[in-house]
Amino acid sequence: MIGFPTDTVYGLAALAGDRLAIRRVFEIKGRPLSQPLVLMVAEPLQVEEWAYVGAPARALMERFWPGPLTLVLPAHGRLRPPLVAGTPRTIGVRIPAHEVALGLLREVGEPLATTSANRSGEPEAMTPLEAAWLSGVAAVLDGGRAPGGIPSTVVDATGPELRVLREGPISAADLRRG
Repeated sequence: MIGFPTDTVYGLAALAGDRLAIRRVFEIKGRPLSQPLVLMVAEPLQVEEWAYVGAPARALMERFWPGPLTLVLPAHGRLRPPLVAGTPRTIGVRIPAHEVALGLLREVGEPLATTSANRSGEPEAMTPLEAAWLSGVAAVLDGGRAPGGIPSTVVDATGPELRVLREGPISAADLRRG
């Protein structure tokens, strides 16, 4: 597991297909398994391997990706916890607008299961040094200070109406202007 910068805060990442590594992220972070991780991808087409993408979600992807927007989508049935949650099963996905994060995603060649690089309930890591303080992190990619400071906006796109679950750098008003 590694730490890496994004367009919002520093994150932790494990290969999305490695269940043991994903569980280790939860342990290091002190995060309950009921709070799933976010799937980060390098290209929008990769999302469809993991989730169903409807027209409203696709429009948000085209407008705000790469960027600080996490979309909650219906997950493919083959996916299992702790990467997915809820009934029906859902998964959060995003493409960060940060060259180091995108370079990592492209180099790895597959999606990463991610979360912020901090213990649950504590402030988000904004620098590589803050991310490195977590016990169990193998390495931290240094991208300088994270430029955003606010976690991504989260939108539930599982139903006919989009719902803002967490407002972040992209406001609800920005989303409605679509």
